[in-house]
Amino acid sequence: MDVLEVAADAIATGPVCDPCLGRLVADRSFGLSNAERGRSMRTTLTLSRDEPFEPPEPADCWVCEGRCTEFDEWAERAAAAVADVDFDTYNVGTRPPPLIEENGRLLREECGLDPDAGEAFKSEFNREVGKRVGRLTGTEVSFDRPHVQFTIDLAEERIDAKVNSAFVYGRYRKIERDIPQTEWPCRECHGSGRDGREPCDHCGGTGYLYEDSVEGFVAPVVEDVMDGTESVFHGAGREDVDARMLGTGRPFVVEVEEPRRRRVDVERLEADVNALADGAVEVEGLRLATHEMVERVKRLDASKRYRAFVELAEAVDRDDLRDAVEELEGATIEQYTPNRVDHRRANLTREREVYDAAIVESVEVASEDASSAEMTLADTAPDFDPDDPRHVIVDVHGEGGLYIKELVSSDEGRTEPSLAGLLGVDATVIHLDVRSVEGEDELFEDESYFLDPDE
Repeated sequence: MDVLEVAADAIATGPVCDPCLGRLVADRSFGLSNAERGRSMRTTLTLSRDEPFEPPEPADCWVCEGRCTEFDEWAERAAAAVADVDFDTYNVGTRPPPLIEENGRLLREECGLDPDAGEAFKSEFNREVGKRVGRLTGTEVSFDRPHVQFTIDLAEERIDAKVNSAFVYGRYRKIERDIPQTEWPCRECHGSGRDGREPCDHCGGTGYLYEDSVEGFVAPVVEDVMDGTESVFHGAGREDVDARMLGTGRPFVVEVEEPRRRRVDVERLEADVNALADGAVEVEGLRLATHEMVERVKRLDASKRYRAFVELAEAVDRDDLRDAVEELEGATIEQYTPNRVDHRRANLTREREVYDAAIVESVEVASEDASSAEMTLADTAPDFDPDDPRHVIVDVHGEGGLYIKELVSSDEGRTEPSLAGLLGVDATVIHLDVRSVEGEDELFEDESYFLDPDE
C-alpha cells in the first residue's frame, strides 16, 4: 500500500477531513493521531505535486459529516454528566449513524483498500473523546468494568452515563432469632401492605412477614453512605430465620447501584450499621470489593459448625444417645428435599457429609456461647431445659448444604441416617445456632478482589 496513492484517491472523492484521511492508514506509524497522519499525507501529497495547500473545512467532510470536529464537545458533555459522581475509571462507547459507517466503507472501496483496513470511525471517536474525558476528570480509562460507562449516540445527539455498582464485603452475626437474612415480603399482599383498600391482615400493613432483617439493617446504611439508588444483599448461603449466626459471622456483599460516592470510611460505616442494629445484628471486617467478589461469596464452598438444642419425644439412655451421635460422625447423609423448603427448591436427593458430631455434656459450655456477657442460655434458648432428660445439645460440623434440622428429625424418612432414626425416637430441633462458617480464607487468596479506599 502506497500511502500517497491512498491519499490521492481519498482526496479525489471530495472533501475529506484529516482524521478520516489518516484513519485509512491507522496501522502505520504508531504514536501519531489519525489527524496527524491525515495532515502529513495531505501535506506530502501537495508538496509532491507542487500544488497550493488548500485543506477542506473539517465540517464539510463527506465521510464523517463533520463529526470529527466534536471530540471536545462530547468530552465536555460526558464530564458534565458525572460532575457529582465519585469515580476513578471510565470507558467510552459510540453509536455512529449508519450513514457514517457506510461512508467509511465507500471511501475504502474508492481507495482500493480492504473493508477492514485502517480503523473504524467508532474506534477513533471512542479513543479521542475518551482521552479528553480523562484529562477533564482526572480519571483513567478501563476496559474491565469501569466505574462509569459513557455511551454516545450520535444519531440521537444523546450521551448516557451508566454508573456501575460499588461493592462492600463483610461478615455478619445474627444475635437474635426470628430475623431473616433478606427482606421477606408478605405472601398474601406480595409486599404491598394492602388488601384492596384495607391494610393486609397477614402482615399488619407492613408488606413484610418480619419487621427486621439482616439486609434491612445493613444494606440501606451502605446505600445511603454511598449515595446510591438501590442496594442488593448477597450472602454466602443463609441460615434459617429462627437460627442465630454466631462466631466470626457469615460472609456477605452489599451491591450499591449507581453510587455517587465510592471512597467511604468502612470503619465508620461498620459503626453506623452496628448502631442501627442495636445488638440484634453485628457486622465486622467491612472492605471495599470488586464485582467479582459477589460470585466468590455466592459460590463459597463453606462447611458450617452448628449447635442444635434438641427435644426428644421421650428420655433416652445417655450411652445410647452418645452411640447414635457417634454413628453420625463421618457418615454420608442422603437428604431428599425437605418438606419445609420443597416449595422453593428442586426435588432431588442430595448427599452431604457429617465431619464431626458430639453431645455437649456441660451446660456451662453451652452457656459460654450465648454471644454476649449480658445473655444467658435461658435468653438464647428459652424453651430448652437443661434439667429435662429429654433435652440434649448436639454440636455438628457438616458439609455446606447439610440440613441440620432434618439430620435430627429425619423429616419423615427423607433424611437417612438421622438422629431420630438411629434412636427410634422422634427428635426435634427447638433452637439452632450456626457457630461458624468455615472456608472464608478462600475469599482472601487474591487481594485483587478488594479495593484500597485511599487510592
